[in-house]
Amino acid sequence: MTVYVIDDHPLMRDAITMMIHRVKPGLKVVSVHKLNVLESTVERQGEAELFCLDLQLPDTLGMSGVHAIKAKFPNVPLVIVTSSDANEYERACLDAGADLYIEKSQNPNQVIDALRSVLIGEQEAQQADTPATPTKLSKRQKQLILMLDQGLSNRDIAEKLSISEHTVKVHFWRLFQRLGVNSRTQALHFARTNGWLGT
Repeated sequence: MTVYVIDDHPLMRDAITMMIHRVKPGLKVVSVHKLNVLESTVERQGEAELFCLDLQLPDTLGMSGVHAIKAKFPNVPLVIVTSSDANEYERACLDAGADLYIEKSQNPNQVIDALRSVLIGEQEAQQADTPATPTKLSKRQKQLILMLDQGLSNRDIAEKLSISEHTVKVHFWRLFQRLGVNSRTQALHFARTNGWLGT
């Protein structure tokens, strides 16, 4: 499995590659400078585990890169790593299928933490071949369910766990996948139905 870093700035590609290796040493990372060579590069280099995409490429405009990748690789996690303002693009990217939005101006440790959530979370999801049970959830996922039950916001949860709001969103996305639900309300209903919240 391979991670593809799609960015037209060599220094940024190197920086993201180093951060990925901090999370999973030895993971194969392939750099791509334009979107129009991605498909042929994947054919040569191997199946993708994750795409890291900059919105501002020579051959993309706005959201076009997100739409193009999700159309060709709908099941591969997509992380946006860009200098584009989150207030302008984050919600649209997530709605279009991206799993996480990271601004390049963020603290490097926050970026690493967010990448860890995606890379390790994907690994956990692949290992879960049976329906979700309390023992199949990670410690962090169990924490999230309890915090959902307390009615905490993403910001509140981020502060309690000392992680970024971006990372909280990734944790929820993985939790919802694991439970087969689409919302906080459904996740809580699932938890209550299975007796995870009662005493």
